[in-house]
Amino acid sequence: MLTPGNVNDCTVFGQVLAAIRVPRCGTGRPRCRPDRVIADKAYSSAAIRRSLRARGIAATIPERSDQKAGRARRGSRGGRPPTFDPAFYRGRNVVERCIGRLKQWRGIATRFDKLARNYRAAIVLVTALLWINA
Repeated sequence: MLTPGNVNDCTVFGQVLAAIRVPRCGTGRPRCRPDRVIADKAYSSAAIRRSLRARGIAATIPERSDQKAGRARRGSRGGRPPTFDPAFYRGRNVVERCIGRLKQWRGIATRFDKLARNYRAAIVLVTALLWINA
């Protein structure tokens, strides 16, 4: 999903999750439910955690400091902190490095393209070039 620069990415989280299709090794329908979602603090909201829990998907999302403070302020009514596995979260480093490599291209970093399809095409082209040169 491609969103405008002034829109928070977590607003389209449900659409991104619904668009996941992983082909199976043999025959059969593609998988549309991941085993785990690893995301950064921007996706730490009760609604996202609730939707993942309802679908049976494990979440590795660090908790924001304001959420920790709010839970501590409510005391025993604040509930337990959400589970967080630092070992799984280290895998997110690969995604962050890929984004960093993409932003080395000036047209991607500044988004000169006005149309979303042109910007997406530029990202596909740059990722292909990065993959070939790797």
